[in-house]
Amino acid sequence: MRIFVIASACATLAGCMTAGETVSFKASNPQQQALMRDGQPALVSRQKSSLVLVRPASRQLQANGRPVFVVGINNLSRQRVEFRVGQVEAIQHAAGSDFEMKIVTYEMLVQEEKNRQVAAALLTGVAAGANAYSAARAGYGGYTTPSGRTGTFYSPTAAAIAQGNAAAQNDAMISATIETGQRNMAVLDQAVIKDNTLLPGEWYGGQLHLAPPTDQGGAQKSYTIIVTVGSDRHTIDVAQGPAGA
Repeated sequence: MRIFVIASACATLAGCMTAGETVSFKASNPQQQALMRDGQPALVSRQKSSLVLVRPASRQLQANGRPVFVVGINNLSRQRVEFRVGQVEAIQHAAGSDFEMKIVTYEMLVQEEKNRQVAAALLTGVAAGANAYSAARAGYGGYTTPSGRTGTFYSPTAAAIAQGNAAAQNDAMISATIETGQRNMAVLDQAVIKDNTLLPGEWYGGQLHLAPPTDQGGAQKSYTIIVTVGSDRHTIDVAQGPAGA
């Protein structure tokens, strides 16, 4: 099913970098069950018309980075139900207070990738210009005779070879930049969860990206994710802290 292969695309997204922290789940009501899926913690939450399965998208989360979860949704009813990313909430609990954690939507991630591609294109352009300039100067050289006389010369052959090499390098750099951007866009389109209408019995899922929780001085961070499916509200309690703690 789609939701169980989503995590494999995670390695190409910035939010899926591995370093330092892990998560655990706590069942908050009798309709929930904390369990392990392929060696990773997960939580199943069942309500009247839907079932939600949540697990981290990678075995470790980047410290102070965005937590990324794979969310699977099953419509248990005989009617279609609506899922809207805008109705998902995330709330951090710290020092006796609650703080909103922003949901990073597909549209936000696409805009970030577009901005990254613009920056990459500018850097590629600078590098290509430097290559072209160096190639244009490659045919020029200097000499010194045994008597000490100096001079300059120009070699059309050397210039042509250098310019050909520079053109090939520039084409490769530009192609690599374009291909990386297209690949990242494709991964986002396939992996990130979006608004969806679930037909009776249908499964749907994808990656849910959250803004980083506020650092607690290395201590465990606690937050709640609320996933609304139709009229059902699934409340998922998450604890995130250093690996091995």
